[in-house]
Amino acid sequence: MVRFSGLQKEVLSLYRDCLRAAFQKPIDRRQHWINYIHSEFNKSRNIPRRDFSTVEYLIRTGKRRYEMYKSPDIKDVL
Repeated sequence: MVRFSGLQKEVLSLYRDCLRAAFQKPIDRRQHWINYIHSEFNKSRNIPRRDFSTVEYLIRTGKRRYEMYKSPDIKDVL
């Protein structure tokens, strides 16, 4: 069984939360949201695990975006 560090668990939790929020969006825009989430997380895929400050910064930024985007008033992402 794989053991994840605390930061890895935070990233995975944020990813799952974002996907859950995407499924609360209108059906015709849902796939667009999912593609956006995948692309945003893939941009940071090659960051070294030991680069704690960058990972923490991206987690904070991601949480702020998540809080903003999960609002039911926002129907689509640009």
